[in-house]
Amino acid sequence: MIYEPAEDSFFLMSYLLDYLEDLEDKDISYLDFGTGSGILAEEARETGVSRIICSDINLEAVEFTAKKGFVSVESKFFENIADSFDLITFNAPYLPEDELEDEESKVITTGGEKGDEIPVIFIEEALHHLNKDGKIFLLVSSLTPLKNLKAMGGKVVARKKIFFEELIILEFKN
Repeated sequence: MIYEPAEDSFFLMSYLLDYLEDLEDKDISYLDFGTGSGILAEEARETGVSRIICSDINLEAVEFTAKKGFVSVESKFFENIADSFDLITFNAPYLPEDELEDEESKVITTGGEKGDEIPVIFIEEALHHLNKDGKIFLLVSSLTPLKNLKAMGGKVVARKKIFFEELIILEFKN
């Protein structure tokens, strides 16, 4: 099952689009981590970014984005990614564990017992794959504990209220 774009995907896509449109030099390397359907990679390509890699733990998502013409890598975190990037985005699984949720859905939505475990591991590893002056944009929720992510240098750059939560984009730099 590929994660279908939802409100969180569109929020991160809008932020990414504004960021990329403001860049004078589009000659950057971009990793769409947890690519899912590849909508972020598609938007980046449309703005002129040419060096794009899509990554996902889900082989179906990797094959789907490869068919769209992207270099796509199946990887649990960064185990199969050796490159460094100027920009990395991740619409992370960020919800706290719900024992009633089925296993297939948990892979897409659950960030761990508290909700921040996957985002924290991602940032720990992603910072080692970030070029000098590069940026990471991580989307989480107000349901995700932010303490550890902020301690790692995360700065809130955008918020959007939806339903019973708030979507939050954190920026990280080297």
